[in-house]
Amino acid sequence: MVASEFVSELRQRYGIEFRNLALLDEAFTHSSYVNEHKELGLKDNERLEFLGDAVLELTVSDYLYRKFPDLPEGQLTRMRAATVQTRAFSAFSKEAHFDQYIKLGKGEENAGARQRKTLLEDLFEAFNGALYLDQGREANIKFAEQIIFPKIDAGQFSAAMDHKTALQEFVQQDGEVEISYHLLSESGPAHDRQFQVDVTVDDQVLGTGFGKNKKAAEQAAANDALLKLKA
Repeated sequence: MVASEFVSELRQRYGIEFRNLALLDEAFTHSSYVNEHKELGLKDNERLEFLGDAVLELTVSDYLYRKFPDLPEGQLTRMRAATVQTRAFSAFSKEAHFDQYIKLGKGEENAGARQRKTLLEDLFEAFNGALYLDQGREANIKFAEQIIFPKIDAGQFSAAMDHKTALQEFVQQDGEVEISYHLLSESGPAHDRQFQVDVTVDDQVLGTGFGKNKKAAEQAAANDALLKLKA
């Protein structure tokens, strides 16, 4: 069975207590471990991974839909893709210490699979699949509120979005307006430049942004303006 200290950690950090510990154990059992211990009749986590992938996509999609009511479908899709990609899920797994408790076969362990991003992504999906079966989607939402949604709110996945287009669509809902971006300052050494830009709508400054190039600063300024307008 899964380590008792992990069960305790889930309870203390996330308020999660599995009713069916066999599901949790299955979520943390890699196929390589099953193959090396066939006499135990274990199940690997691949079916739970399949389910968790769908649960997470719905959970993130629902949150983005509600969080950004004015974003068009294309931008929501890009932001969701950035959130549910391998790099993001593997980082979530490590943050939750899932990498410490996955059961691997000796060959995979020796090959460094415990730190393999695709394996950690699969593990995060499997955990969420198990959590869904054990307690329903509300439990997945509560877990996401602690480990996924704060990253979205902090703009961690906003690079996938075109804030300039979003701002234009937002302010031009009732007709044409003039949107302008102005470079305010440029500082720092050549290898680490810092640009500051503001954005005006009909000559009114609505946002300011910083970036390592002018384009990034303009996107940041547009995002700043959007956040202020929606607030």
